Amino acid sequence: MFNIIAAESEVNILRLPLDELIIGTLAFGIVFFALAKFAFPAISKTLETRADAIEGGLARAENSQAEAAAMLEQYRAQLADARGEAASIRVEAQAEKTVMIESARGEAAAAAASVTERAQAQIEAERSQAMASLRRDVSELALTLAGKVVGESLTDDARARASVDRFIADLEVEAAK
Repeated sequence: MFNIIAAESEVNILRLPLDELIIGTLAFGIVFFALAKFAFPAISKTLETRADAIEGGLARAENSQAEAAAMLEQYRAQLADARGEAASIRVEAQAEKTVMIESARGEAAAAAASVTERAQAQIEAERSQAMASLRRDVSELALTLAGKVVGESLTDDARARASVDRFIADLEVEAAK
């Protein structure tokens, strides 16, 4: 028994059995070969596709952001142009308004002057007509009075009428002074 114990005590627990080592190495090689042949290329391809998609997405996002910034700048420029145009339209409208007001004032002044001129012409015509009528009436009254004083009718005599007209003209000149 002692030999069995001694034989067993000589067994090294760290030593691997050679047949298990060969089978394990072959199995590892087969699995590694299968993985290297089929799985690793598909995994690599998937990772590359995913990396390209991420990089492309980032590039598209950067492009979109740059386009958005350009469009924003263009919008701001158009807005500034529109504001400037609106301001110039307001200024132009104000100038047109001023011109229209001045034109209307000029037309109103011309119309007023025309009405005043016509009224003055009418007044002058009526005044001349009234003066002529008044001269006739005064002349007839003077001749009638002179006829009563003299005792004869003086209405037929042209000289008497000329004397009365001269007298009235002298009176008017004196009244105008």
